[in-house]
Amino acid sequence: MPNKEVHYSDYLQLDKILDAQMMESAQQGAPAHDEMLFIIIHQAYELWFKQILFEIDSVADIMRRPQINDNSPELQTVAHRLARIDTILKVAVHQIDILETMTPMDFLDFRDFLRPASGFQSWQFKITEAKLGLRYAERFGQEYYLSQLRPEHVALIKNAEQEPSLLDLVNHWLERMPFFDQPEFWADYQPLHPDENSEKHPFWQDYAAIYAGSLIPAERQNLGHFEQLFFGTDAAAERRLSARACRAALFIMLYRGFPLLQTPFQVLNHLLEIDEQLSIWRYRHVSMVTRMIGYRAGTGGSTGRDYLKGALDKHYIFREIAALSSYLIERRRLPVLGKALEERLGF
Repeated sequence: MPNKEVHYSDYLQLDKILDAQMMESAQQGAPAHDEMLFIIIHQAYELWFKQILFEIDSVADIMRRPQINDNSPELQTVAHRLARIDTILKVAVHQIDILETMTPMDFLDFRDFLRPASGFQSWQFKITEAKLGLRYAERFGQEYYLSQLRPEHVALIKNAEQEPSLLDLVNHWLERMPFFDQPEFWADYQPLHPDENSEKHPFWQDYAAIYAGSLIPAERQNLGHFEQLFFGTDAAAERRLSARACRAALFIMLYRGFPLLQTPFQVLNHLLEIDEQLSIWRYRHVSMVTRMIGYRAGTGGSTGRDYLKGALDKHYIFREIAALSSYLIERRRLPVLGKALEERLGF
């Protein structure tokens, strides 16, 4: 059977896309030139959010598997698609440059026609945050969070919040790191600070001692945080990564030069880059809104700049991974791994 001929316009459904810019100002008899730009920018955002959700779902499908070989095409695919999300978010940030070619007076030409529509009603963005790992309890402005959405969109968001997030799946993946459960990898390890009374693995006993010795007096309080983070209870409600997962993530960061740990390190690093780009996007949004409307209320009834600033300060999803940098030590002071483990971490 011959393949059907595909035409560029039909394949992209350009008739639908190019007829989807309905200027409210024109319908009200006062056409505002910059409203066309405003519509296209936000339609582009929603298309990018759709692609981000497509990538997150594909990554989550892989991360849900009971076993993932850290030197496998599957984990490389995870790293690649997380990198794509990061790149898309960079494009989203740069779109603000285009939007800022509109002046405050240009915006006022059509702003009142938009009420009560608001970017806060972007249900795709809220689902994106939830699927990455932002929980309701961690949200700024909870009383306003779902109030402006249609019931079907609220249901979609709540369903997303009930599923294991990408952060949850990363925690489970990190907990499965096997090296510290297999004595054969440590048979030839030479402890630097042996302590028969310690319950810590000899490697972590050494690492804790070296880390303590690296601190200046003003940093001594870090020791308590170190013990709680890497060896404390997992019962704290605010904790998202378990102590075991934190130890695995730190080990990956410390020894990422070994071939087997390079892709796991890329996964962690891309998660941090995603958080960073979301933060930059929120910061640029705050700055743009301040420039455009000052301290006036948003069209959807929010506090405008103040709400956006609160979300910027609070909505960090992978902050526990970022915080691990506080507990790194210099390469030259790292414990030397035994030959058996070094061979396992190589190709």
